Amino acid sequence: MKWTSIRTKLIVFLLMPTLICIMATMYVSYSHTTKSLRDRAVDENKNLLYQGYKNINSLLQEINRLSLNVYSDGDFYRLLEAGYDDLSSDIAIYNSLSYISTSLPHLSQVYLYSVKDSKATLITDNTTPKRWLAAAPYHQSSLSGSSPVSVQSTHLSNAYGLRLPLTQFIPEPVFTLHRRIERVPTSQALGYLSIDVKLAALSEIVDQLYEQDQENLYLVDSSGRLVYSQTTGLLGKPLNADWYNNQIADSTQRQGYFEQDSSVFIYQKIDSIGLGWTLVKQIPVSYLFREAKEAAAINLLLLALLLVTIIVLTILVAFRITAPIKQLTRYMNQVQTGNLNIEIRPAGNDEIGVVTEHFRSMMDTINNLILREYRLELASRTNELRALQSQINPHFLNNTLQIIGTLALELKVPQIYGLLSALAKMMRYSMYNDEKVVTVQNELDHVKAYIQLQKERFENKFSFSCEVEEPLLQALMPKMILQPIVENYFKHGFQLDRQDGYIEINVAGVTPERMEISIANNGLPIPAGRLEALRKELEQSSTAEERELLQNAGQNSPIRRDAPGAGIGLGNVLGRLRLVCGDNALLTVDNLKAGGVIIRLEIDIVVESERI
Repeated sequence: MKWTSIRTKLIVFLLMPTLICIMATMYVSYSHTTKSLRDRAVDENKNLLYQGYKNINSLLQEINRLSLNVYSDGDFYRLLEAGYDDLSSDIAIYNSLSYISTSLPHLSQVYLYSVKDSKATLITDNTTPKRWLAAAPYHQSSLSGSSPVSVQSTHLSNAYGLRLPLTQFIPEPVFTLHRRIERVPTSQALGYLSIDVKLAALSEIVDQLYEQDQENLYLVDSSGRLVYSQTTGLLGKPLNADWYNNQIADSTQRQGYFEQDSSVFIYQKIDSIGLGWTLVKQIPVSYLFREAKEAAAINLLLLALLLVTIIVLTILVAFRITAPIKQLTRYMNQVQTGNLNIEIRPAGNDEIGVVTEHFRSMMDTINNLILREYRLELASRTNELRALQSQINPHFLNNTLQIIGTLALELKVPQIYGLLSALAKMMRYSMYNDEKVVTVQNELDHVKAYIQLQKERFENKFSFSCEVEEPLLQALMPKMILQPIVENYFKHGFQLDRQDGYIEINVAGVTPERMEISIANNGLPIPAGRLEALRKELEQSSTAEERELLQNAGQNSPIRRDAPGAGIGLGNVLGRLRLVCGDNALLTVDNLKAGGVIIRLEIDIVVESERI
């Protein structure tokens, strides 16, 4: 459908407001739904992270309380203060450390360094305690700052620098609470205590804070290193992420959220003894808005059904309104092709029906005004053209029949069948004089049958090719136009002593309204003097009588589409072209530079739908 048609405009103008309203409604609904989901998810996850903060802080406070047991255990404290070097002192130390290591689940190791006697003790997973004489405490345990407590972020557990083999020691991810044991009330160090806690202690709390298949959760220390993450390979390493460095690292807010990189981030600061951790939850927008997308998908499905219904109803209404206009246009097209006796049916009682009725009255008046003498003159011209079309070269038929008869007697091969079929096609094509205008496809089939016979006659001393643009196969043209032009090649240009003769036909569009048919060969060229005379003859081929007849009848008269006849001369061909196709039909003749002749026909493109 063209934009300039009333039907297209009517459909567009009916559909456009409906589509705009529906799409605006869906956009507002989706925007409101996503905003509500975002706000609800942020509030829920803030509360969830706050609860996670409370649980983590409780865990750390409990571990810190265990580390303070060294002060409440008088015997343990006195031994550290005075030093110890006997079995009973060792047992007392072991018992105190064992109590610490078994007080909470997920404690991995307890390390103690006594400053007085430079001894280190290590208890690992309730195994037999190990003692070493150490020159200095483990560097991570020996706190020298103002705070006696520090929490070391996630790392692989180690033997605290103790060199003797630990057969049962297996490194695993832990975080560690380090405490400096002081001589109260001073800050003088009596020893250093380190408690390794398995990461499972944090996992039990953190895993309840997020959907592991859809969301991400990070626990980051004050230096930007990961304490906890789904990716174990990143534990203890710096979190190099723009969203953390730009939004969270320098933030003074204890809790907040932001959206970046197609995700919503909610964070909660954890300020506890000896640490400054941050709990961060990452929720992909696609997961957060999954409910909104499901609702949008349902709405889209309903919209599609609604649109199909609206489009069908709109098209039905548009076709119902514009169908009489299309019918009136078809009546006009038939009149344009020369059918003045068309039956025009009433189209209703509305404005279009009134126009149709006036058009029918006008055509009745035009038909009544046509004089009987003028009809006789047109009939006479039609008969003349039919006589020209029915002419068939008797020499050609004679030669062809002789060839077929000779092959039938001498060769007795199936090839004869092909020749007989080609001849039958040609004879049938030329005998049906009622067909004045044919398609390009039919005309080319006639030429191909003719070429098949000529190939046998001249023993395949030439080749034939034909190229046609697909849409032009159904274009209309006068009957028996191409075969006479091709026949001229065998009469005047074909060379028997050559084996490489060729003839080719090309049909192509030169503009959207016109097409060109070219017939080229490599035979003898036309002498310059004869070519000039032939061109002048073609310029004068449309006689004054023909021009007057076309002017009086109009280019839409029956003679334009119903003219029969065929002549072998190029002047005759051009005359028939102009009688059938109008004065703008062209025929040109030129010699090819490489040798041979090319003849070009240029006519308007008319298809069957425009003709009816």
